[in-house]
Amino acid sequence: MSDIDIRITGRAGRITLTRPHALNAMTYAMCLAIEDAMDTWRDDPEVAVVVIDAEGDRAFCSGGDIAELYATGTKGDYDYGRRFWADEYRLNAKIFDYPKPVVSFLQGFVMGGGVGIGCHGSHRIVGESSQIAMPECGIGLIPDVGGTLMLALAPGRLGEYLGTTGTRMDGSDAIYAGFADHYMPELKWPDAKALLEDTGDVGTLVGFHADAPASALAAQQDQINSHFAGESLGDILRSLRADDGAFATGTLKTLSRMCPLSMACTVELVHRLRGPSISIAKALDLEYRFTYRAMEHGDFLEGIRAAIIDKDRSPKWQYADMNVPPVATARMLQPLGKAALNLEDKQMTTLKIGFIGLGNMGAPMAANLAKAGHDVAGYDSAGVSAEGVAQAASAEEAARDADVVITMLPNGQILRSVAEQIIPVMKPGAAFVDCSTVDVESARAVAQDAEAAGLLAVDAPVSGGVGGAAGGTLTFMAGGSDAAFAKAEPLFDIMGQKAVHCGASGAGQAAKICNNMILGVTMIATCEAFALADKLGLDRQKMFDVVSTSSGYSWSMNAYCPAPGVGPQSPADNDYKPGFAAELMLKDLGLSQQAAEAVDADTPMGQLARALYAQFVEQEGGKGMDFSAMLPRFEKRTRDDG
Repeated sequence: MSDIDIRITGRAGRITLTRPHALNAMTYAMCLAIEDAMDTWRDDPEVAVVVIDAEGDRAFCSGGDIAELYATGTKGDYDYGRRFWADEYRLNAKIFDYPKPVVSFLQGFVMGGGVGIGCHGSHRIVGESSQIAMPECGIGLIPDVGGTLMLALAPGRLGEYLGTTGTRMDGSDAIYAGFADHYMPELKWPDAKALLEDTGDVGTLVGFHADAPASALAAQQDQINSHFAGESLGDILRSLRADDGAFATGTLKTLSRMCPLSMACTVELVHRLRGPSISIAKALDLEYRFTYRAMEHGDFLEGIRAAIIDKDRSPKWQYADMNVPPVATARMLQPLGKAALNLEDKQMTTLKIGFIGLGNMGAPMAANLAKAGHDVAGYDSAGVSAEGVAQAASAEEAARDADVVITMLPNGQILRSVAEQIIPVMKPGAAFVDCSTVDVESARAVAQDAEAAGLLAVDAPVSGGVGGAAGGTLTFMAGGSDAAFAKAEPLFDIMGQKAVHCGASGAGQAAKICNNMILGVTMIATCEAFALADKLGLDRQKMFDVVSTSSGYSWSMNAYCPAPGVGPQSPADNDYKPGFAAELMLKDLGLSQQAAEAVDADTPMGQLARALYAQFVEQEGGKGMDFSAMLPRFEKRTRDDG
C-alpha cells in the first residue's frame, strides 16, 4: 500500500511509514498491515530483526489518523473507534512481547499512536530532531497505546507530569524518562540500518551510539516530584496554585488547556499501574476502559472538534472548573465485562461466584461482578438483593459448586459461623475470599479450616467505603498463599482499583487495621485543627489551602475534608451522611487495640482515638453519622469539656 512499505531486506524485516505529507499518522489499515507482517516474521528463520522507520524529516509518526474516528463517532457509531483501538492495542502488545529484536528509528514527532509503534520495541533510537510526547489529554483522550506503562515506570512523578501536560521530550529526555534507549546522530542512521540488514545483529548498533546531551527533564525532577506527588488531579492543582514560581505558573497554564476528565483519569491510571503487578496487558486493559467510553461519555469528540475540525481551540470540557469528582473517574475506568480488551482472542472465563453478605458494601461489589459477566448468586440474612445477582435461599446454596465464594460480614464471630456452614459444601480447589474487616485471629482460623478442606483461602478486607464499592475503586489488602491470591486477583480488579498481596493468611486484616488506625487518628487531628482554626479566626478555606499543600497533607484533609464547602466533595457536604460510619471506625479501632494487646504493642494514639470515637458514638449521638462528623463535635467543645 502507498502509506507503508513492508519488505524483507537481507536479514531484516523492514517496515517504513510512507505518509510524510501527513506526518506519517497511523491509519487503521497501516496498523493491520504491520500486525500481519510481524505475525508472519515471528517464525521466519530468515528474519533476525525487525526495523521500523519512516520517511521524511518531520515525523516518525505524529499519532493516529483520527479523522475517521471523528466522522463515525459524531454519527453515533462508537464501534468503529472501539474496534480500531482494540486492534491497535493488540499490535502494541505484540511489539512489546516480540521474541525478536525490534529496532525503531524515531526522528521528529513521535506522538500518541507513534509511541505505540515506536517505543515498545527492544532498541529505540533517538537523535537530534526527536520530539516524543503523549499529548492526548489535549483532545479529551488519555495517554494510551501502552503509554501509561512507560509513564508509570518513569522516574519519580514524571509519569503524572508527562501524561497530564503532554510535554515534548527531546532525545535526551526520552532516554531519561524511559521512552527510548540509545542516542545516535541521525547522519549515522542509514549506515546503521544497512548493517542491520546485512547481519541481522543488533550488537552492531553499539558502534553508532553517542552520548546524549543533558536532559532538561532531569533538572526539573525535584520540582515535578514536589508538585505531582498528590493522589488526585485536585492535589496536583492545589500544589501548583500555592507556588508562584515560573515552573508552577507555566505548568498550570498548560494544564488549563487540557481536558480535566482526561487528566484526572491519567493520574489515576498511572497510580493504579505503579507497583509490582505492572504489565503491558494491564496498562492496555485500563486504557481501553477509557477509550471504549471516550466518545460516548468522555470529551474526545469535543476535543477533536476544537483542535482539528473547527480549530477554534475553545473546547467545552466537562468539569471545566477542574473539579473532577472521583465518581466520574471511576465511571470511565470501570471494567468492561464481556467488552473488555481481548489481546489473545480468548473469551473471558465466566466464574460461578457465591456472594454472602449483601449490605451497603457487599451489594454493589456483587453487582459489579455480575456486570462484568460472571454468574453471581448472593445471599444475605436480611433478604436483600443486588442488581444482576441471583438470590440464593441460604449461604450454603450460594456456596455450593461455586468457583469462588466471597463474604462481606459484620464481625469475626459471624464469619466463623458462616464458614462452618459453607466450607463443607464448597468444591475442592474453590477459593474462599473473605472481604470482611474482622480480627486477625478469626481470619487465620477460617483460613486454616478452609485450607484443610482443600480450598484456597484469602482474607482481603477493603478500603474505599460505599462509594468505592459502587464505583469499583476499592483497595484490597490480601493475605493468603500465592495461588489463592492469583485466583482472586482478577475479581479484585473488577471490584477495585488496587490489590496488594500483604503476605500469609491474616496479613490482609493486619494491614487493614493498621491503615484504619492511622485514618482514625489523622481524622481526629484534622477535625481538631479546623475547630482550633475557627477559634483563632482563621478562614477554613485558607487553612485548607495551606495544609493541603504543605507538611500537614493527609488523606483526611485532601481527599475527605471534614469541613463543609472546603476541598473535594465529601460526606461533610451532605450533612455528614456516612460514607464511612463512625460506628464502623469505632469497630476498626477496637480491632486495632485488640491486636495491639495480643502482641503487646504500645499504641497510645490508637487507644485514645478509640476512646474518643466510643464517646462520640455511644454518648454523643455520633451513631449513623460519618466518621468525619467529629468536626462539629469539636466545634461545640471547650478545653473544660475534655
